[in-house]
Amino acid sequence: MPSTVFANYALLVAAIVAEVIATTALVRTESFTRLWPSVITIVFYAVSFWLLSFPIRVIPAGIVYAIWSGTGIVLITVAAWLMLGQRLDLPAIIGLCLIISGVVVIHLFSRSVEH
Repeated sequence: MPSTVFANYALLVAAIVAEVIATTALVRTESFTRLWPSVITIVFYAVSFWLLSFPIRVIPAGIVYAIWSGTGIVLITVAAWLMLGQRLDLPAIIGLCLIISGVVVIHLFSRSVEH
């Protein structure tokens, strides 16, 4: 188990990256009928949850999940925009900015993330 704050956040970032890879591949699975995108999806979701199991031991679960899911939503949306050509309208962009703002507020102002 990582002992430093940096190590725990590094594992959280790695879990987020693994989740983004898994979800991006999920789009290509065609309901799990395509082998390699399905394998990538399953493996990277498993890796993501395994990596997530370390920081959640020392950082409050709600905070870990808020950072993991909020950051993941934004990164998956950016990946879909860049790689799949999915478009965003103004309400979607505003909503994503609010999610980013929420993650920033947690990091900068919440005493819940202190160890």
